[in-house]
Amino acid sequence: MNPTPKQQMLTGELYLANDPELVAERLRAKQLCHRYNQEPVHLNRQVLAELLGRETDAHIEAPFRCDYGYNIQLGRNFYANYNFTVLDCAPVTIGDNVFVAPNVVLSTAGHPVEVEPRIAGWEFARPIYIGDNVWLGAGVLVLPGVTIGAGTTIGAGSVVTRDIPAGVVAVGNPCRVIRTL
Repeated sequence: MNPTPKQQMLTGELYLANDPELVAERLRAKQLCHRYNQEPVHLNRQVLAELLGRETDAHIEAPFRCDYGYNIQLGRNFYANYNFTVLDCAPVTIGDNVFVAPNVVLSTAGHPVEVEPRIAGWEFARPIYIGDNVWLGAGVLVLPGVTIGAGTTIGAGSVVTRDIPAGVVAVGNPCRVIRTL
């Protein structure tokens, strides 16, 4: 039996994102994100739990956007400031005590660099892992397949294109380690 586009997405294969099942799941997530962003803070926890598929003590300032929600795993004491965007076509795992500044994007989604498959709608997804006690500065962009080690600080405006080890400060485009903590 051939894998579905959702199965292909979740296993890191090329897939067509316009599959009706995936379109419906993204629509559900958009509707829940809209509700989350409109609700008073004391009510939006319930919407966030529905979106993620589990209870959480996370605090995410509105507006928040994601593709699916169910691929996001947040640790304890997670905080994200305004305009947090997660393209969670693959799992996004975030540890405990992680702080995210405004305008941060975590993108597991990517597209082929070749023109024909890209314009035909093919894409891929690679997981993102962020360890405990990480701080992502304002405007950080984390690309598909990246791991950020525990206790690391990523400076504002950085584009994280490859893994960053634990216990460092890393900045820039592309993001590079500048010192050990």
